[in-house]
Amino acid sequence: MPTDDDLQALRARTVALALAHAPADGHHATALPWLRLIRASAPALPVPAIYEPGLVLVLQGRKQARLGDRVVDYDAMQCLLVPVTALPRGQVVEASLDKPYVCLRLSCETQALAELLLDGDAATDAAGADAGLHVAPVTAPLLDAAQRLLQLLHSPQDLKTLAPLVQREIFYRVLTGPLGPRLRALAQGDGMARRLNRVIEQLTRRFAEPLSIAELAALAHMSPSTLHQRFKQLTALSPLQFQKSLRLQHARRLMLADGLDAASAAHRVGYESPSQFSREYRRLFGAPPRMDVGQLRGGG
Repeated sequence: MPTDDDLQALRARTVALALAHAPADGHHATALPWLRLIRASAPALPVPAIYEPGLVLVLQGRKQARLGDRVVDYDAMQCLLVPVTALPRGQVVEASLDKPYVCLRLSCETQALAELLLDGDAATDAAGADAGLHVAPVTAPLLDAAQRLLQLLHSPQDLKTLAPLVQREIFYRVLTGPLGPRLRALAQGDGMARRLNRVIEQLTRRFAEPLSIAELAALAHMSPSTLHQRFKQLTALSPLQFQKSLRLQHARRLMLADGLDAASAAHRVGYESPSQFSREYRRLFGAPPRMDVGQLRGGG
């Protein structure tokens, strides 16, 4: 069994590998479309965020996510499972130039998880659909697999064949650990978590379109009142609040990345009233669109 010193040495090697592929602050794509690296050199204020389904392994530093009334802290001793798209307020709370916050994020697909369940003996009981962020301790086998995955980024000739095997191992470790019931619920059959995930996927794909509660409830095979209750239990938002937050966050990205003005971004994400967009944007981000984007660009 690995000692604490062994685990610390393994983590140090994994951090070094991650930083080599994330040389500056920000989100970094890799040669693997399902693997991203995130780095931050200083603590930050809490900001609305989109957490897509996947597994987050913090290698150094600490982060906090608030989903409704629930606050989740996760650091280098823990991994975070995001079973379905979640919209928390995220905040890096421990980071420095010498020891930046660094994590790797692996996206997960329900089909791949279902195949893993069929092929293996990951026999954990399915969980219910409750608040959609879950943490558990990082084990030595899980951290070792993460290190080997990062090492493969230095071996392009091996990446295509071996990386999917290591990805499979990582999710196997999760399925057979304390987070297994949460991940299993997402992959199995037509359970509550799976039906709610269909609604979330629909909202995520069609956030700019007018969607009725009746349409979403039919998709989930629930009554509108049951959908509202179960959806809020899982995401801390009603379906329409969830859609609104998605719209506003995508509009923010359009203004930052594509240079759209507020009115154009509002129209692109489904708003008919620029004044309504500005009010709701300020409510979510704490400043009107032009001021917020200017601050993010360092212009004010």
